[in-house]
Amino acid sequence: MADEISDIRLFVAMVAAGNLSAAARTLGSSPAVMSRHLTALENRLGVRLVTRTSRRFELTDEGAQFHERCLGILAEIDAAEAEAAQGAGRPRGPLRISAPLQWGRRVLAPVIAAFSDRYPAVNAHLVLTDASLDVVNDGLDIAIGAVPPQASGVIVRKILSGRRIICAAPVYIGARGLPRTPDDLKDHDCIRLVTGHQNVDRWSFRDGDAVRTIDIRGKLSTTSTEVVNAWVLAGHGIASRAEWDIAPELEAGRLVPCLEAYWSGPIALYASYASRRHLPPRIRVFMDFLGDALAASGPAARP
Repeated sequence: MADEISDIRLFVAMVAAGNLSAAARTLGSSPAVMSRHLTALENRLGVRLVTRTSRRFELTDEGAQFHERCLGILAEIDAAEAEAAQGAGRPRGPLRISAPLQWGRRVLAPVIAAFSDRYPAVNAHLVLTDASLDVVNDGLDIAIGAVPPQASGVIVRKILSGRRIICAAPVYIGARGLPRTPDDLKDHDCIRLVTGHQNVDRWSFRDGDAVRTIDIRGKLSTTSTEVVNAWVLAGHGIASRAEWDIAPELEAGRLVPCLEAYWSGPIALYASYASRRHLPPRIRVFMDFLGDALAASGPAARP
């Protein structure tokens, strides 16, 4: 039974990742090992679960039905474990968390390590991605992101709030000058962040009581917040960043804030987890642990 449950968790992780290579990176394995596990599962079930292509695999009808049942099974297992552990109140079992790449690496990863030291019966797994993941369909216990999910049956908690900061490196400012108004951005190279299939090529600013939206231009765009930071630090352009992502660079003078007279909008991070009658102690205790850790951090990391 343990091997069958492991196969189910592995299959759900593969579907969440979207292809074998991504699943291998997420699980610290190799595509060949992932492929062998998937083939063995299909052989045991006697049915084809996915149609493989060079870059992705698509669920067959049988695979989609199996995946839906797997999600239900894992939810029931988690609920049973939570109910059994409720009396003891000690966190234990797997804890799967997703978070934005840069903030997750810089802030969340040390928090998870400290949590693991305090609660060694918890097996924590951190998924770092700037894509939006879903706690139910992606097999997660906690999903952290800038967009609060709207799905029913999900509890959402704001864990961070701050502001967006337009910034550039001193070397860029020295070469291209400091923009004085949002309109000046039309003459600058702006680094754009791509979220999903949307290229963010408009930035909004509050000027008094009015909100203005500026079309930005630039040679560089990426899906990674870490790459945006690397490019702006190297002097390749101006970027719009969350203050908690660039607080150390601002403090050290490696980045310079621009257009400080124009409020460029708030930004927040939200943690979501499935609503359950018996919330597993590992989720409840970790959320409290994370809140305490963020409260003890600098202003750019406080809720």
